[in-house]
Amino acid sequence: MITIEEFKKKHSDKCRLIGLDLGSKRIGVSICDEKQLIATPLKTINRNSLVEVINELKDIVAENNIKGIIVGNPLNMDGSLGKSAQSVKDTSQNIEKSINIPICLWDERLSTVGAFKISSQLDINVSKREKKIDENAATFILQGAIDFLNN
Repeated sequence: MITIEEFKKKHSDKCRLIGLDLGSKRIGVSICDEKQLIATPLKTINRNSLVEVINELKDIVAENNIKGIIVGNPLNMDGSLGKSAQSVKDTSQNIEKSINIPICLWDERLSTVGAFKISSQLDINVSKREKKIDENAATFILQGAIDFLNN
């Protein structure tokens, strides 16, 4: 895995990226445009097996000409690594072994909270909001990363 700073240096050309919110049951997926201006929700993948997840991600990467993956890193509020962050790191390394594009971890503290607050302001009923929370969190993560890359 590379840092977001290394990714920025290597990829001066704009390209499409996907963002992932790796939950224990579901994975939220978002995608950005080629200019890396706007992240949008793409889908939610049920986390049945790592093989199924990797195959679905390979399809998304191939179909959308994806050049990098931004994965939300659930650090503790003090910035330290906890159990969840270690799990995300391990899963990301397994994905990276199977999909030959750069993967960066992005600090996702409060992304789910932020995604839920934003969707609550959009007059969406609670059940729909909860169904989309994973991909909205992935969008929140990816938008933060592409905003950093554009500065």
